[in-house]
Amino acid sequence: MNLTIENILLVGSLLLFISIIVGKTSYKFGVPTLILFLAIGMLAGSEGIVGIRFNDPKLAQFIGIVSLNFILFSGGLDTNWKAVKPILREGIVLSTLGVLLTTVSLGTFVWFVTDFTIYESMLLGSIVSSTDAAAVFSILRSKNLALRNNLRQTLELESGSNDPMAYVLTIAFLTLVINQDLSILSIIPLFLKQMILGGIGGFAFGKLSEIIINRIKLGFEGLYPVLVIALMFITFSATDVIGGNGFLAIYICAVYLGNQDLIHKSTILKMFDGIAWLMQIVLFLTLGLLVFPSQIIPYMGIGLLISIFLILVARPVSVFLSLMFFKMKLRRRFYISWVGLRGAVPIVFATYPLLAGIDKANMIFNIVFFISVTSVLIQGTTLSIFAKWLNVALPEEVKPITENDRYILNLPKSAMEEVSIPPDSYAVDKRIIDLHFPRSAFIVMIKRNSKFVRPGGSTVIEANDTLVLLLDNEDSLNEVNEILYKS
Repeated sequence: MNLTIENILLVGSLLLFISIIVGKTSYKFGVPTLILFLAIGMLAGSEGIVGIRFNDPKLAQFIGIVSLNFILFSGGLDTNWKAVKPILREGIVLSTLGVLLTTVSLGTFVWFVTDFTIYESMLLGSIVSSTDAAAVFSILRSKNLALRNNLRQTLELESGSNDPMAYVLTIAFLTLVINQDLSILSIIPLFLKQMILGGIGGFAFGKLSEIIINRIKLGFEGLYPVLVIALMFITFSATDVIGGNGFLAIYICAVYLGNQDLIHKSTILKMFDGIAWLMQIVLFLTLGLLVFPSQIIPYMGIGLLISIFLILVARPVSVFLSLMFFKMKLRRRFYISWVGLRGAVPIVFATYPLLAGIDKANMIFNIVFFISVTSVLIQGTTLSIFAKWLNVALPEEVKPITENDRYILNLPKSAMEEVSIPPDSYAVDKRIIDLHFPRSAFIVMIKRNSKFVRPGGSTVIEANDTLVLLLDNEDSLNEVNEILYKS
């Protein structure tokens, strides 16, 4: 079937509908939804039942980059800085040194067992060197895993922040494959430029985005998520234009924004959570359509060998060496080693050699695809089992609730209070968003001149208003009073 303007919406919506319905029931059988999305794409592809002819790596790469923007941004928004801060060093080391060690160890193994050159081997190693944010976020959250001692935050921080390192290594070794006369030392300036400018760009655009979101006055609440999407793409593309790493920039920008008081934050978080799921489905369907199963079969043997080495040797070695200077129990290190899921990101990165036209590009793509599928099937289906075996899982009844869960779920507080605003209060003529109330206190209604006003972040407090507050405890009320009456 050739996709046309007339049938692309019908076919696309049917594939999306089938993916959602099948994904809803997949976990009853222990199969990750991401694999189902890939399988549906393959069944609909050129060699599948539907026979959709799709062989456009450039379009697939574009869809992949757009999807990763949303997935990384959504993951960043949901990252609680207070929870991440204690394990920040471990996460950064895993997402940089850990990725480099995985690339070197796996690349060396590929060099020994194949006829690849050393640079081609390192290219393949770099493509699959990072854990996949889409896979980790999706599987950890859909399985509702509650892990001990910030372990889940460590895993999500690593998976959300290690794609930039893998991207830089992929581009660097691809350059070395194309230009054999270049020295390996030539990739160091590229690495430093990408990471430094990416970090600076992410933080700068995060600060700027906060100001824009809270200062601009839009007439409709639904426009604020659209504004954030625009700022997200500006952050990625502008950072990329100046030579920085766009993936790192949008993740840092999102982490910063997710931990600030934003107007209509609940609406923004809900919207990005839904779009992230949509992008995961679209991404895996697209990559499934791009794959020709008959081309993978000849590489299944070598692909399985490389995948087993990655899971059982390269990933554990990189984790244990990266964390050797940190105090951490052995079972936590083993579990971090096991949650080294590869998913859509390596497949997207594998399109770069295809577009560059190097000799072994097709072989690399098919091996990477096989590695990603086996990783999600083997590791993704056993995360809960290993968590119980290694005693790193918390009972469901004691699962902690994050601050952003409160925004998304609108969880009730334990007490209600009314607070009057005298004319000399600090809050008079200030917007709610600018007061920076504690997150344990929530304004549900404002009584003003015998009328009730529905509050929002941009609502201006007036003298003689009465604020109806929902609070967690008495300490929350004391914090509110300190804000209202500070000089």
